[in-house]
This record gives sequence, structure tokens and C-alpha cells, in this order.
Amino acid sequence: MKPSKTAVCLLIVYDKKICLLWAMATIKAVLKPDKKKDGTFPIVVRITKDRKTNYVPIGYSARLDQWDAARGCVRKNYTNSVWLNNLIAHRISELSRNAIELETDKPEVSVTTIKNSSKRNRIAMFFIQAEAYLTDLKNAGKYNQYTADKPRVKHFREYLGRDIAFQEIDVATLERFKAHVKNKLKLSERSAVNHLSMVRSVFSHAKKDKLIKPDVTPFGKGKIVIKFPESGKVGLNAADIKNLETVSLSARPHHCRNIWLFSYYFAGMRISDVLRLKWGDFQNDRLIYVMGKNDKAGSLKISDKVKSILEEYKKDKRSDEDFVFPELKGVDETDQFVMERTIAFKTSAIDKCLKKDVAPAAGIEKKLTMHIARHSFATEAGDKINIQMLQKLYRHSQITTTIGYQSAFINRDADDALDAVLGL
Repeated sequence: MKPSKTAVCLLIVYDKKICLLWAMATIKAVLKPDKKKDGTFPIVVRITKDRKTNYVPIGYSARLDQWDAARGCVRKNYTNSVWLNNLIAHRISELSRNAIELETDKPEVSVTTIKNSSKRNRIAMFFIQAEAYLTDLKNAGKYNQYTADKPRVKHFREYLGRDIAFQEIDVATLERFKAHVKNKLKLSERSAVNHLSMVRSVFSHAKKDKLIKPDVTPFGKGKIVIKFPESGKVGLNAADIKNLETVSLSARPHHCRNIWLFSYYFAGMRISDVLRLKWGDFQNDRLIYVMGKNDKAGSLKISDKVKSILEEYKKDKRSDEDFVFPELKGVDETDQFVMERTIAFKTSAIDKCLKKDVAPAAGIEKKLTMHIARHSFATEAGDKINIQMLQKLYRHSQITTTIGYQSAFINRDADDALDAVLGL
């Protein structure tokens, strides 16, 4: 029996060029000539048949110098080029299978039908989407989350030993993975929960890209609930802070002490916000800034102690656009990823100095890091400040967050109850 014309097809793969030829149609990855504002062009799978063309978007774009038109793939100078080329091949293979089935049953099938068949039959794979999730984090400049979740994706991949469809990831799979993280990788309960949080983030990313339906999830009521274990929060007391303020230190430790105190004086301002402060943020004896973590804006009074610290750095001021502290000077502010990476490195160096040089000199035996400045303010605030004002100072979006955070530092009620039982 002579085969039908539409049933004769050939998937050609040569020199990394991937395309499908069948009858008079072709499927190939190309750059769509719709230049975006950032100078890149959308990567699409082009379906051509009977002189009609349609496009299936890949969801990514590339510059002309990053695209190999002859091979239909990105070059090595594209970030995560291997992953993206695998995604392109996967999309072409998916369309190819659907096209063969449609052409066999209905020879007059159109390019639009072939394109839409991909949407109906696509099986979303977790690690393909996980790489897209990591790429988006990097492109968004989220260095801390990117560097934290990248090894977690790697751990999940190594645990499973293969890619897996989202629909296959159930409660039992995640519970076994959590046990693996704790028992085999020897990581803490909090770290294990962070691994599950990464999986949930990839699910959310897939839903945003409309690759899976909202009800496809192992998370939620009656399933996996993300709950981080409580950790002990210990800050410095008034005596510790007094020692820190008055101890004589050499240049580098003195600078690190200044940054710590600056954070403390502004209600435990996060180090990322401290290092980003510019001279123009200080106006009419007030600090006006937007918190980087949640974009909350606010204004705080500049105390005399803060003014004293600022005076030490004014000699290096050239304009209101200069950073107050030197850690970020010379860094490309337009590259958010580089900014966050630099802040992480500088924070690590400051923490090391605080632990090695500052704490011993000040006679402080407790842990001393930049984050402890926030705990220390909470310790001193105790129940002296009403919870609504603390919410404003901490820039929390929800007051429940403030209540949960501050409760770790209010011990009076528990102490009074204990004294009552013991008759003290």
C-alpha cells in the first residue's frame, strides 16, 4: 500500500539544526522580527505549510548576536544556552508529534490547528520550568533568591534522577524528598522547608505561564503546608549596646560598628537598605527612603547619634547621588543582580569583622551580625512601643507579621507568670 503524502515525514537533526519536514510544511525555531525595547527579538517556533505561516512563542528572546539562524538555536553567549536549546527542541518535538497525528487523520489540517494542538496536549515538565524560574530570578536581579534556590533545584533533580511532570509531583513525593534533605543531605528542618518552598515557587511560575491549571498542586489545605520552624531570636541588651557605642576601635572595625549602629538607630534597618542610602535621602533632618524588600516608603527622624555618624563620611560626599557608605561606590546601579551580589559579599565581610574584631573588643559574647541590629531594636522596644507603631517602624505590610516577630522579644508576661508560680 502506497503511503499517503501527508504521512511521509522526516525529523532532520544535523549540526544541531532542528526542524521537521513533512509534505510541504516545515517547523523551525526562528527569531520573530518584532524588536523589543531591550533590543532583543522573540524566539518562536515557525510553522509553515501551503505558504501559510504561524508562530508558537517559546517565551524567551535573544539578541541577533546570540542567535544562530542556520541552526535554529541560541549561541553559547546566551545565559543558560544549553537549557534553552533543550526547551526549543522539546517544543519542536511536541509540535512535530501533534502535526504527524493531525496530518494522518486529516490531510487538510492548517498551521493554526497544529499550533493550537500544542496547547491542548502539552505536558509541562518540572525542571524545564525550574530553569525558566531561575533565569527569571537572575534577569530580575534577585541574586539572593537565585543563589539560594539554584542548589535546591539541583538537590531535587539529583533526588529524582530524571525530569518529572508537574502532575506526578504529589504529597508523598515531597514528603520523601523532605526526609532526604534532612537525613541524607544533613540539612536543618528550616532548610528542608526552604526546599519545599522552592518547589512551590516553580509551581507558581508554571501557573503564571499558564503551563498548568491552578488546581494542579500538592500544596494547600489537606496537602503540603509550608510552615517554617520558629528560631530563637536574641538581640543585644542596653549594656551591650552601650559598650558597642563607646569602645575604641581601629579604622575598619570602627566603620563596621558605625554601619551596625546606623541600622540599630533606624529601628533595625536592613543592611541592604543601609548600604543603598544616598545623601539625597536625608532632607530637613529626616531620612526618606523606600525599603527594598517590600517597596514600603517612609520617613524617620535623624537622631543626634545618626548625625554624628554621618559627619564622619561627609568628607567623601560629592553630590546627593553619592552613596553615604563606600561599599557600593563604583557598582553599576542599573544591574540589579550585580548590586544584590555585591551587597551579599559586603555584608558577609562586615559580619566577619563584627564577629572577629568588634564583639571581642566590646566584651560582647552574644552573636554579633548585621541582622542582630534588628533583633536588638526589637529587644529594647519590648512592650514599650505599641504594635501599630512598631509595624510602621519595621515597614511590615501586615500587622500580624509584626505581632509574630515582636512576640519573640516580649518576655514580661511569661516572667511574671513564672514568678507567680514560684512565689518570687
